[in-house]
Amino acid sequence: MARPEIISKEELKQLAQTSAWRAWWGVAVNYGILAGAFALPVLWRHPLAWAVAAIVLAGRAQAFGILAHDACHLAYFPSRRLNEWAGKWLFGALPNLSFTRYRKGHLEHHRLAGTELDPDHGFIAGYPASRASLLRKLARDLSGLNGVKNIAYQLKGIEAESTLPFLATHGALLGALWLAGAPETYACWWLGQLFVFPLLVRLRVMSEHGGLPDAMSRDPRLSVGTTLSGPLARLLVTPNNVNYHVEHHLSAAVPSYRLRAFHRLLVQRGYYEGAACVAPSLWAVVRRCTAAAGAAAPRAQGRRTRSIFDNMT
Repeated sequence: MARPEIISKEELKQLAQTSAWRAWWGVAVNYGILAGAFALPVLWRHPLAWAVAAIVLAGRAQAFGILAHDACHLAYFPSRRLNEWAGKWLFGALPNLSFTRYRKGHLEHHRLAGTELDPDHGFIAGYPASRASLLRKLARDLSGLNGVKNIAYQLKGIEAESTLPFLATHGALLGALWLAGAPETYACWWLGQLFVFPLLVRLRVMSEHGGLPDAMSRDPRLSVGTTLSGPLARLLVTPNNVNYHVEHHLSAAVPSYRLRAFHRLLVQRGYYEGAACVAPSLWAVVRRCTAAAGAAAPRAQGRRTRSIFDNMT
């Protein structure tokens, strides 16, 4: 995307500076939440603890996917080599994300965003959806139907690059829970993948590109969304500042931990005046993606990246 004239090259260069300590702090926070989620059912042997853990762990699967996304832009750690290593091992291993394959498709999305050639266009071309259609989508997410498909996709997609990190990380996780005397709580990860993760991914995809004025515009204010997420939404749906998605499309070189500052600067400079791309909440995103009767968008036709999102219809 073109740089808006209200931001100078010097300001953008400052915003694009990576910080080792902020990157590692982000890693510590994400792994701390992961540990806390597993600790809950270990310390409190109650079905409610399992339910909360499964929900939070589904959010961490999304969060680690977002960190892998940041690393694929080489814009998280100062070192290119560290970004690539962390993308495979620290971030991509738990959600079983093939870093190289994902990076190739995602960079193509950025290059072609706002055009019919965008490989991700099919994921959101059906929005706004009718209320009945959206309810059917959400039902498939919460019922586990899409969860089964997504887990099958993950297992089917195991390849040399991602197999070792996936097996090593999940083996270490199961071993730690075994030593804690509660290996059965490892199932919380897969319960989250089965019943919660598809819904969280859908909501994030809707917030980033769904129901916006013109998906075929190269102006991100027309085809990309930023969401002012609350604490719960940031925990589960839009972790690691991924809610500042217009800012990310304006400059993918800006690290995720500087996107909030980027957003504030754009607001101060009047970049969003008259634009409808900033949603005040996730609920506002749902309303934006829900069409009035008879006004639903046509079903997408055309090229689509093969990925977990193939189940998001």
